[in-house]
Amino acid sequence: MKSFSYWEREIYFDKIDVIIIGSGIVGLNAALNLKQREPKLKIVVLERGLFPDGASNRNAGFACFGSPSELLEDLKTHTEDEVFNLVDKRWEGLLKLRENLGDKNIGYEPLGGYELFNPNDEALYEDCYYQLGYLNKQLSPIIGAFTTFKNVDNKIKKFGFNHTNHLIENVAEGQINTGKMMQTLVNKVMKLGVIILNNFSVITFNDDGNSVEVQSDDEINISAKKLLIATDGYAKQLLPELNVNPARAQVLITKPIENLKIKGSYHFDKGYYYFRNVGNRLLFGGGRNLNFKEEETFEMGLTDRIQDQLDLLLKETILPNILYEVDMRWSGIMGVGDKKTTLLRSLSENVFCAVRSGGMGVAIGSLTGIDAATMVLQSI
Repeated sequence: MKSFSYWEREIYFDKIDVIIIGSGIVGLNAALNLKQREPKLKIVVLERGLFPDGASNRNAGFACFGSPSELLEDLKTHTEDEVFNLVDKRWEGLLKLRENLGDKNIGYEPLGGYELFNPNDEALYEDCYYQLGYLNKQLSPIIGAFTTFKNVDNKIKKFGFNHTNHLIENVAEGQINTGKMMQTLVNKVMKLGVIILNNFSVITFNDDGNSVEVQSDDEINISAKKLLIATDGYAKQLLPELNVNPARAQVLITKPIENLKIKGSYHFDKGYYYFRNVGNRLLFGGGRNLNFKEEETFEMGLTDRIQDQLDLLLKETILPNILYEVDMRWSGIMGVGDKKTTLLRSLSENVFCAVRSGGMGVAIGSLTGIDAATMVLQSI
């Protein structure tokens, strides 16, 4: 067991009011809101990685709230109120993210979004096209635009896509720089006095009714009055009873491409594939639906099956007849379940969780963090 000096214990470990496990979007927004409302609270955020080690620092940077096919697919398993209340939260969360951190600080660009449909998607496209009026009517009071989704088949040639029969535009979608967002959020909470301890992997916790003790894999024990678990994709490691599972997302990015025509955020195959420009680079990810079980893992990594499919689609559909070179490949771990609603729960008088962002952490993380802070404050 590692020993600490008096100074280290006094500053970092003694008299902690709230421990937050996970320094991603949700955890840091919870810490931010707690400090803004109760500045005297001593808050310590514990992070297993050198950086946020799930999806917050590894996502594609989509400021999105759902493509037409995604929303219609959700309506098969959720009520209408559930689906559009969730869209409302995503939209409000994006507005809150921009308000809290500033568009410049997160690299926000309102470049719009698009959903592609290939020749095998004709039935899916017809369903989406038939329902555009309905979707726009539902979204109008949320987004504030009379027409959010519209057909733009005429832009297919402009972008240079192959094997693409139809294109639906989302005028309200945008993109962010994930790295800038997380750096700004970290700086903001630390400026308020929040302590962040990296490389601290919590393996268990114990609530004795008066306080909660957490233990790291280095056998370091820390106690606090309250504990908030905001580990999203890794939540099941600490809370195996919850309906939240890890979902690995694999991503690649090209080196800069001269005169790249693709600007904005793009989705296809019901959102299981997605790509965007990052300056003059092309970021492309997805393919989890090729093998859901294999991608239900806590392990970062890449698989030949998915990477080969990403390479094929990139070459034949997205960037046909264009010279490019893949620069980097990586993966992230999301938290998903049989419902897309966030799990925001009080597990005892002292232990709380805010997990299962469902791949929409950028959109919903700010609000989830605020809701989690409110839940904790009500118990203090």
